[in-house]
Amino acid sequence: MKIGEDLIQKVAQMPQADLGHFPTPLEECPRLSEVLGGPRIFMKREDCSGLAFGGNKVRQLTFTLGDAVAQGADTIVHGAASQSNHCRQAAAACGKLGLNCYLRLARDHKSIIQGNLLLDNLAGVDIEIVDVPFGPELDIVKYELAEKLKAEGLKPYVVASPRSTALAAVAFTWCIAEIAQQQQQLGIDADWIYTASVGGTQAGLVLGTKTLEMKMKPFGIAPIVWEKKHERLRTAANSAAEFLGLDTRVVDADIQNTDDYIGQAYGYLTPECIDALKLVAKTEGIFLDPVYTAKAMACLIDHIQQGKFGRDEIVIFLHTGGTPALFAYHEELSADL
Repeated sequence: MKIGEDLIQKVAQMPQADLGHFPTPLEECPRLSEVLGGPRIFMKREDCSGLAFGGNKVRQLTFTLGDAVAQGADTIVHGAASQSNHCRQAAAACGKLGLNCYLRLARDHKSIIQGNLLLDNLAGVDIEIVDVPFGPELDIVKYELAEKLKAEGLKPYVVASPRSTALAAVAFTWCIAEIAQQQQQLGIDADWIYTASVGGTQAGLVLGTKTLEMKMKPFGIAPIVWEKKHERLRTAANSAAEFLGLDTRVVDADIQNTDDYIGQAYGYLTPECIDALKLVAKTEGIFLDPVYTAKAMACLIDHIQQGKFGRDEIVIFLHTGGTPALFAYHEELSADL
């Protein structure tokens, strides 16, 4: 049996919706490594997951919408920041599956019909920009809407934590099994995997690497300040383990995550993230997004420059997608052109 096959079989038993192009590629970035002076860098291309310009949420929605359909839902209620990648992919997924979709998006400095919000509108879903912050208060709005829709005879499913985060951890436990098999094919054994996450994506990477006893250590770069983030990640990972029938349990010591590259706040660019975005585009022809992956790459570049890796070490960078947001940030990104 190939490495990770038993884990993949456990994942296959979960309710799923057929949404994406998997496995996503794992490809080397030799010119980026050369410019930075090592280590070897590979990129896991979740931006190539197929649906609506791709992104890590396609893998996650495979399980959240699979869960919704299994529960008999005909309507999805979701909401986040106005340029949410998750909401854009959810809107497209609902169209593909024939589900109603209602998005309630928090009004912020990027509530413009551009980028992801433009795509939400093109997908023809019900959208309302609401004057509450992205977070628990927005979840209240989503659940209130769900009750209203239920009274109208619909069968709504709300995409929200903690269940959505735990199912995201299932998705990225699967991603790790996929990576394990790709590494075997490529003849590599990575030391680290870096990604932008403070939720289910990193939780799944931690659970998967620990379950498969891989030497690869996940390192998360938070795009937003989140209280009790270790508890959030640990809870999601262990809930996913229960869903999958795994004996593995994640503890706080398994989780490495930094807030150091957020900058002013969620959704605001930093000079370092702009530089990282341009460098990857110039050397590899790959576009990062300004809110998540560019900040994660800025962290990786900084760690390389600090000498945290040997030239012979291998780092995988998980590209979580989000590239449509580039167009909503055209002013900041073109300021020095």
